[in-house]
Amino acid sequence: MLLGVNIDHVATLRQQRKEGDPDLIAATHEVLAGGADGITVHLREDRRHIQDDDVIQLRHIVPRLNLEMAATDEMVQFALGIRPDFVCLVPEKREELTTEGGLDVIRNEGRIESCVDRLQSAGILVSLFIDPEIPQVQAAQRVGAAYVELHTGVYAVEVESRVPLRALQAAASYAKLLGVRVNAGHGLKYHNVSAIARISEIEELNIGHSIVARALTVGLRQAVVEMKLLVL
Repeated sequence: MLLGVNIDHVATLRQQRKEGDPDLIAATHEVLAGGADGITVHLREDRRHIQDDDVIQLRHIVPRLNLEMAATDEMVQFALGIRPDFVCLVPEKREELTTEGGLDVIRNEGRIESCVDRLQSAGILVSLFIDPEIPQVQAAQRVGAAYVELHTGVYAVEVESRVPLRALQAAASYAKLLGVRVNAGHGLKYHNVSAIARISEIEELNIGHSIVARALTVGLRQAVVEMKLLVL
């Protein structure tokens, strides 16, 4: 299983003073040295952490760049100019602390299909960040997305319950049956990632906050090494 590391919260700390520290590019090199298979960043419409110039710089140094973004014309145009390897379409609310749930593909099928078509026609693989629900998987397949990324937030909160884990297993299996490739992420930590890593249909986990938090104790490179060992 591949590990994509989300470095948004390195930028969050930098933006507190906007003085350039910590250095996002130096942090990226440490993440890659720790064994990350790719880098994920979320360019939010309010630019609260990652900035446009960050994505431009990362495009030149990252072998596998995954750009999370809202399904808007502005973001699609930006992605078409940058040409990341992957785009993950996510829902956004300006007042939220972090992404709170999956994209409602069913209710926004036309708009999302247009975004998927424009991006994938340009050679950018598109993933849809969705809750692990069969109807949402079906909608993702209808709009032509190459991937779904299953939202693991409920599992992360209710890790002692088997219900969220079974929902993730079922959604991953069904997506694979439909020919849609599967990633997963959100809220995953060192103590709860192993069960998700055992779901064979999932190709990649995208993890950020827990790795950046762990880095305060052991350093960024070592924090990635430790997570990578858990997802192998």
